[in-house]
Amino acid sequence: MLRRTLNLGILAHVDAGKTTLTERLLYAAGVIDEIGSVDDGSTQTDTLELERQRGITIKSAVVSFPIDDVTVNLIDTPGHPDFIAEVERVLSVLDGAVLVISAVEGVQSQTPLLMRALQRLRVPTLLFVNKTDRRGADCDRVAQEISRRLTSAIVPMASAGSPGFRDRLAEALAERDEAILNAYVEGARIPYDRLRMELAAQTKRGVVHPVFFGSAITGAGVHALTSAIAELLPAAEGDADGPPSGTVFKIERGPAGERIAYVRMFSGALRVRDRLQVGEDERKVTALNVFDRGPAVQSDSLAARQIGKVWGLGEIRIGDAIGSPHAHAEHHFAPPTLETAVVPQRPEEKGALHVALTQLAEQDPLIDLRQDDIRQELFLSLYGEVQKEVIQETLATDFAIDVEFRETTTICAERLVGTGSAVEVLGRPNPFLATVGLRLEPAPVDTGVEFRLEVELGSMPLAFFRAVEDTVRETLRQGIHGWHVIDCAVTMTHSGYSPPSSTAGDFRSLTPLVLMSALTEARTVVCEPIHRFHLESPAGTIGHVLSALARLDAVPDQPEIRGSSCVIEGDIAAARVQELRLELPALTRGEGVLESEFGRYEPVIGAAPTRLRTDGNPLDRAAYLASLRSHGALRS
Repeated sequence: MLRRTLNLGILAHVDAGKTTLTERLLYAAGVIDEIGSVDDGSTQTDTLELERQRGITIKSAVVSFPIDDVTVNLIDTPGHPDFIAEVERVLSVLDGAVLVISAVEGVQSQTPLLMRALQRLRVPTLLFVNKTDRRGADCDRVAQEISRRLTSAIVPMASAGSPGFRDRLAEALAERDEAILNAYVEGARIPYDRLRMELAAQTKRGVVHPVFFGSAITGAGVHALTSAIAELLPAAEGDADGPPSGTVFKIERGPAGERIAYVRMFSGALRVRDRLQVGEDERKVTALNVFDRGPAVQSDSLAARQIGKVWGLGEIRIGDAIGSPHAHAEHHFAPPTLETAVVPQRPEEKGALHVALTQLAEQDPLIDLRQDDIRQELFLSLYGEVQKEVIQETLATDFAIDVEFRETTTICAERLVGTGSAVEVLGRPNPFLATVGLRLEPAPVDTGVEFRLEVELGSMPLAFFRAVEDTVRETLRQGIHGWHVIDCAVTMTHSGYSPPSSTAGDFRSLTPLVLMSALTEARTVVCEPIHRFHLESPAGTIGHVLSALARLDAVPDQPEIRGSSCVIEGDIAAARVQELRLELPALTRGEGVLESEFGRYEPVIGAAPTRLRTDGNPLDRAAYLASLRSHGALRS
């Protein structure tokens, strides 16, 4: 029997029960003999000591199990919003997903973010309403919440013999199938097999989402979910005979400190001893593991559609392509909006701390490790306080380094006000054997930084163009006020070099001076992150809540009364979200629920905040050249 492969993500808000559901699926498939406990730290996927201590998933984990002729590679992802970056890296390698929702708490703050990301990427998704055995469970209420807050394209599932289910199924499918619509309108009885076939087709296209109800603890409803995973979600696609093409979605360190890359192959195959281009180096695959009936097992090859662990790829990074690049969406969630300085309690451990944080940044690039050589400080970007606590505990446990964090601050951004240009040509006063001209222009929101050429590509070696582009992107991480410059187009207008003396280093050193001169002419405005919030509270507390929102300079929409509850949505500066979160229990008698997510950047009103520079300050020519000279990067 020809086996299919399905790479399946399990996603949920924290504590909805997705790790317990993973255990139940493994048990039902016969992969494990007993179901592990999140509270006891005995689950298959939460293997980190910190995960066991805290009872939450921190790192994504892969485990495999069979369903009939399908090999399911299940990726258990974190549910806590502070670890959303782990979820982001997984989304691009999925064939399908199960979104878990608690029958007691209902749709929680993380759930809409996850559903929107899955819909944006058109990942076919089943919904599983868990904990139906708990006191307070209300399946009808949760189904209404799902329809109102996630998607109206749902089909609450029941058995074919349940009263009215066939009619409800036909009605849901008729919206997207003309033949079923005509039969339904005419009152014809549609065979259940035909309805089930169309349900599978619409689910695989991601236009409808079956909803299952049950309990991961007791196993109720899990058999129906398991059958649906194999029947309703699409198997992985990929040309086994095509060129090797894959994506790295996770990095971990082995016992000897070696990097291990988690790879999803989209076509072709990797084999032990294959040579691959990784960045500017060629690397040889030294070992491979493939996931099969539980954890990964040793293998000689990693084929299209499979997920595996690869050794020998050197300085490989998350997001790197294996072989031919595979197009996939990026930046499914907003970047971190908080930053903090990390200080070792023992000053002599500064070097060891940098090494440790560099390794953590390999596993989570969005923590964006920044080093200030002048003040000898290290900075991290964060999503929240729990992530900071986990990093602190990880440094103490895994690296024996005790650290303290300074006050957490908000990360702002800079946007161009106008257009600016600058050029420096070979010869004095330019101390570098290079000619670089650049023009900066504002670009549409959320388009990032685009690098263009207005010079002939053959006018100088490709390595010099690459040095300019890489340096442009790096330099724009610190604009006029020290914040990352976003949404702009940079065009190279002049180029030149002096063979054979010019080096890529000349272009890397000159580009920041030219770029910052152009940036100064264009001018920038500092923008702060604004969050979109959703707040639910008892209707009787609306006055206190609105007063607090006004005091925190939030901009609420018109409140909506829903029974005994009040729902308020609106905008609030990211810097004020934590204040609102801390005040909410007192404002709402402990019954308020707040969720928020990054929405956009808006110009700061009043004095623009600045961030200390860590780049030698190319805004000050003399200071910048002195910095290069002190590091031996300036020719005498």
